[in-house]
Amino acid sequence: MHPDYIYQIAFTQLYGIGPIRAKRLLKILDSPQAFFDLSLPKLQQLTSISLKQLELANRTGALLAAQTQVPYLSSKDLHYFFTSDPAFPQQLKECPDAPLGLFYRGTSPTWNQSRTLAIVGTRQETAYGKQIVKELIGSLPKDILIVSGLAQGVDADVHEQALNFGLQTVGVLGHGLDRIYPAKHRELALAMTQQGGLLSEFLVGTRAERMHFPMRNRIIAGLADAVVVIESKKNGGSLITAELANDYNREVCAFPGAVHYANSEGCNALIKANKAHLINNADDLLSLLDWGTLPAPKTKETKPLNNAQKQIFELFSAKNTWSIDDLAFHLQKPVSEISTLLFELELQSLIEHMGANRYKLPI
Repeated sequence: MHPDYIYQIAFTQLYGIGPIRAKRLLKILDSPQAFFDLSLPKLQQLTSISLKQLELANRTGALLAAQTQVPYLSSKDLHYFFTSDPAFPQQLKECPDAPLGLFYRGTSPTWNQSRTLAIVGTRQETAYGKQIVKELIGSLPKDILIVSGLAQGVDADVHEQALNFGLQTVGVLGHGLDRIYPAKHRELALAMTQQGGLLSEFLVGTRAERMHFPMRNRIIAGLADAVVVIESKKNGGSLITAELANDYNREVCAFPGAVHYANSEGCNALIKANKAHLINNADDLLSLLDWGTLPAPKTKETKPLNNAQKQIFELFSAKNTWSIDDLAFHLQKPVSEISTLLFELELQSLIEHMGANRYKLPI
């Protein structure tokens, strides 16, 4: 037997079973663990996947890969969010090809509470691009979460300006969270973990590979309410993010540039093809998104706890930190029931999710 998160991570590492098929399997199976516990003939019967494909999925290898993550996840500053976790980005979850699991390092994630804006652009940022980034982020309301890819150029500048102007910012990486690419952004990445965080679908230990970055781009697009492109060449990677955002029904905006200016060819092409709104400043963006005014603060109604909720909450009074498995064993109740009760307590801010299916009392 392994902790739930081991099966969750292993489920994402099965050969030949991508996120779309994996989500279909989750609707058939009780949990990711069932895929590893059931016999192959039984799995074939339930899923209609051929025995050959199930054998190629390499369940043993997937579990071994997941087990390599245990030392990292025991660290208090690294968390794993599976698609069924209440802390998983709900906006991203709507995307058909969204990853099933995410590794995160940083402050408590706000993507399910904040308006989220992705800002991307060329690695060869010019003074024109720098000016746009500074003016745009400096004019945004402070409650907006800024997402980008921590790449050289516009991405890194976006994160730096978000930090400078006091906005939360999350960098989505194309490799594991044990490394930073490019390495010169290590200090910036460290600062981001104190005012946002770093996010990746890749196992800790995964190197930066060319094919990983388009995968990274779909997370950037999926997390955001809108994507803004600042300086992009005609074949720039930012255009992939913009196309994905359009596929996900997100708003896409672009800053125009001079017609003979190589770094604006991509932005101008998006605008010309009606794949992006032309914007000149933050006011244009906020007006388009109807974000012109700060949202009224949400007031939470404190509801009296029912007996089942009280039973769990009283356990936290005796011991500050509990895992779902420990609570289920202690109370002799199904994990699914415990998970629901914890979610209800979390909604009332009575407990706080730590990642990896662990919860604690808020400080």
